[in-house]
Amino acid sequence: MNKNPVIPFVIIMVFGIGLMFFLSFKGFGDSKQLAKDSGTSADQTTQTQTVASAKPEDIYKSTCIGCHGDQYQGVVGPSLHGVGKKFTKAQIMGFITKGKGNMPPGLVPQEQAAAMADWVSKIQ
Repeated sequence: MNKNPVIPFVIIMVFGIGLMFFLSFKGFGDSKQLAKDSGTSADQTTQTQTVASAKPEDIYKSTCIGCHGDQYQGVVGPSLHGVGKKFTKAQIMGFITKGKGNMPPGLVPQEQAAAMADWVSKIQ
């Protein structure tokens, strides 16, 4: 008796397609729950307030260190050593709030931008 070697592959394909449809409908049902839970929670509000009241060093550690490095040496972004000699505090604040080059705007809360610019300008 000859068995068709394609049949196991067809069975696996049908099972996979069925599983894909099942998981799609499961995800569709969960999306309603996620949409309901995606409103601003107390944790998000607290986190925003914490960043707004944080020291410039803490903001740097949480948002800037990935591009400018742990020693301000520059990794993807430029080095911050001596930036205060090249640019004014107003220019630095503009870079922080509006971004420049690959740096995206809005990484630092607007109310902390002046303090951050002052801190960055003092890095030697």
